[in-house]
Amino acid sequence: MKIIVYVKQVPDTAGKVAVKPDGTMDRASMPTIINPDDMNAVEAALQLKDVYGCRVIAVSMGPFPAMDMLKELKVMGVDEGVLISGREFGGSDTFATSQIIAAAIREIGIEEDDIILCGRQAFDGDTAQVGPQIAEKLHLPQLTYVTDIRLENGVLTCKRMLEDGYMVIQAKTPCLLTCIKELNTPRYMTVKGILDCDKEPIVVMDYERLKDNPLIESDTIGLKGSPTNVFRSFSPPVKDAGQMLEGDPKDTIPSLFATLAAKHII
Repeated sequence: MKIIVYVKQVPDTAGKVAVKPDGTMDRASMPTIINPDDMNAVEAALQLKDVYGCRVIAVSMGPFPAMDMLKELKVMGVDEGVLISGREFGGSDTFATSQIIAAAIREIGIEEDDIILCGRQAFDGDTAQVGPQIAEKLHLPQLTYVTDIRLENGVLTCKRMLEDGYMVIQAKTPCLLTCIKELNTPRYMTVKGILDCDKEPIVVMDYERLKDNPLIESDTIGLKGSPTNVFRSFSPPVKDAGQMLEGDPKDTIPSLFATLAAKHII
């Protein structure tokens, strides 16, 4: 049994968003963090490893600096890191990204008792599309917005968060789950992890390694294979500080109406 976790290195958008001339985000010039929801998926994988002794493989797609993120996950307890990287993959939207990741997972191999975990959504795009798209392209059942996981005899029993409550649902492995922050609290790195993290090198899957996969074609990856394109990326303007009117409402209401009228709001 192995658990494959898809993780993404996302820009720390707390600062200014850097944009290339073609309108895409200049990720190389921005500080990065591990996508928060993906950390919950990693922790879920490590908890299953603690119980069942399974192998945990973290998979990410991005430039070579993402290796540092994969090493950090290995320090936490992940057994193997796989980086999908190549210029041919640049500019991929969620559709093209899921094509590439699904091809890489096929390269790793999916067995009867395997589980694929993803975060609910990426911090930078907030689409929540990649995980379900990977499942569709691998023809696997999927359980999304998972807030509790139980595994017994190859059957997963999961609690899914809904807008108005919860749903308890079962699925046989192999399958894909998307995890939310309510599922767990990610663990810290360990001294043993620091000592062991370099025993196995990060595996790099480039275009040459994946090009023979049926999912990898020139018109299904990169900007050319992306049916959606970002029109413009920018940092939202800083809003002015709010104005507080203190005192008795009977006295402040006339002042409030006068302020709104002066700003042509009313």
